[in-house]
Amino acid sequence: MCPLGRAGSSPALGTLSKGVRLPSTYPGGEIGRRAVLRRLCLRACWFESSSGYESLGFAKAFDFHAFYRPKNILIETRMLCSSYLCFVVVKNIFGAPSLSASIDSVQRPFVMSGPCSAESREQVLATARALANSEKVHLFRAGIWKPRTRPNAFEGVGQIGLEWLKEVRQTTGLPVATEVANAQHVEACMEAGLDVLWIGARTTVSPFAVQEIADALRGTGIPVFVKNPMHADLKLWIGAIERISASVGGPVWAMHRGFSSYGLKEYRNAPMWEIPIGLRSVLPEIPMLCDPSHIAGRRNLVHVVAQKAMDLGMHGLMIETHNQPEQAWSDAEQQITPQSLVTLIDELTIREVHAQPEHSSGLESLRLQMDSLDEQLIELLNARMNLAKEIGRFKLEHGMTILQMERWKEVIETRGGWADRWGLGPAFISNLLEQLHKESIRVQNEEMIQNSKVPTI
Repeated sequence: MCPLGRAGSSPALGTLSKGVRLPSTYPGGEIGRRAVLRRLCLRACWFESSSGYESLGFAKAFDFHAFYRPKNILIETRMLCSSYLCFVVVKNIFGAPSLSASIDSVQRPFVMSGPCSAESREQVLATARALANSEKVHLFRAGIWKPRTRPNAFEGVGQIGLEWLKEVRQTTGLPVATEVANAQHVEACMEAGLDVLWIGARTTVSPFAVQEIADALRGTGIPVFVKNPMHADLKLWIGAIERISASVGGPVWAMHRGFSSYGLKEYRNAPMWEIPIGLRSVLPEIPMLCDPSHIAGRRNLVHVVAQKAMDLGMHGLMIETHNQPEQAWSDAEQQITPQSLVTLIDELTIREVHAQPEHSSGLESLRLQMDSLDEQLIELLNARMNLAKEIGRFKLEHGMTILQMERWKEVIETRGGWADRWGLGPAFISNLLEQLHKESIRVQNEEMIQNSKVPTI
């Protein structure tokens, strides 16, 4: 046996063997330190049959280095050696070399599915086999660490679930994914050789947690999906994606799962479609997935949300499936059976993101008309704000307050009636009027300040 121990062992911080010492800090922190030590141990154990790893001949067939692309980590630079080391450290022999490219090349919709929680080996394998047989699913998912809102709820089976996911991949050929919330989760998943990781909404809210995960992933090329934060904060979502993108060399995708809101509502989490649309405007190169299960909260609404996501041009869907959803240990109301998933996918209408060449002229004509109307609308808004300035001066001259509640109530009632006659949605008109009112108050306040006689000191 190599004096450094079996491949994968972790000597004490900063030490290797007698008389040999490594730096005490590494890219990626503790995770990076262990990765360096594993690689060095593996070099020493290269030809030891007791190492328990596959032969070098198998690794030669795959370019693991091209997929995981280590950065800033001590590693043998020769391609043959680096491929072998990445193979035995990551231990992912199912689809990883091509997964990075394949998820980007999947035709819409990319489908990621599986149970909310891995509950037992039998439940995971039964669901996975049904999904694999459907030939509708590209990636199998299951949560093994479940951050719950309140204590004493089922919080996942933990690390044993990784063994079940590995068995899913071995028996079905489906790549596998799970959620991570800290560096320890990342290390366990990398050790198990999972294909994809995702960061949940409860984690995305914390830049500290996201940075910890990013540091643990530094130098890898594993694909990572980043869910939106629980509350509607576009900048926080963008920041999380940027942190992960700066650390990993593989694909980083966004995932829309809706936003928490207080009170009774149709959906479990408000879709607020304008937020993912805003993210795509800022980061157009980032593919967008949708999680209809968490938005809907009820299985009878999953199809409606999934179709809306496809109509908005999203790249794919993550839908929770369970072989016995009524008996699920978490989120039973929103999970569907694998058979129902097949029906849902078959019934989706997948529209083209871009118009066919023969239809493009008609679309451009309609867009020109829209541009003309928008220009007129901007001119009308400018005229309205000029009137707001005059009203501000009038109120100043006559000692009146800016906010006149009776007038505001009158505006809401009359404009709401006008909009209703033209079939415009009440929520849209309410939001529009609120923004116009805010801007009018700002303009009037600015006008009063500029024209007030402020005594000089």
